[in-house]
Amino acid sequence: MAVDLSAPANPKELERLALNINPGGWSVQGQRPIATLLGSCVAVCLIDPKLRLAGMNHFLLPSRASKKNTDDDVVLSGDYAMEVLRNAMYAQGAQAGRLVAKAFGGGNIVSSINMAIGDRNAAFAREWLARESIPLLASDFGGAWSRKVIVDPVSGDVFCRRNPINRSDAQAMLQAENKYAQTLTRPLAAPSQGKKIELF
Repeated sequence: MAVDLSAPANPKELERLALNINPGGWSVQGQRPIATLLGSCVAVCLIDPKLRLAGMNHFLLPSRASKKNTDDDVVLSGDYAMEVLRNAMYAQGAQAGRLVAKAFGGGNIVSSINMAIGDRNAAFAREWLARESIPLLASDFGGAWSRKVIVDPVSGDVFCRRNPINRSDAQAMLQAENKYAQTLTRPLAAPSQGKKIELF
């Protein structure tokens, strides 16, 4: 995919070309834009302007939900998502002193968890970046709406579009987050005495 480095970024064209990531996902790209749709989740974009390299993650919880970590707990947690994204940036040649961040999401729209999960996600992102001495150059957190976020690795620009929750794509995102949220509030089932399943 060829990208015109001299042309200003066009958000609609970037959205058309973008690699979309889901909750628990992340990506690092040198030319292809990365996009995601957020509700109470947060996406952090790490950018190395010198390399024209950018990465984005998408997490639902600040940290693992329980001491008995499931695969979902791990990939959807901010502590894991931030470590993976930073290490993937380093693997592509990014340097700690050049990294900057832009972060989005944390809407307060998931009603099935009795806590302000969006606020907790936003606070976690700010705290993690401050602890790692990565400047947070731009952010858009909170509110009762979803967001479409697109990062352009070539320019380092990040575009954030707020969407009303009644839009069909926002509704689908809200249902997916609510479904996962419900799994966090249910007690774990007792181990089955039947067939054993080996995960790999």
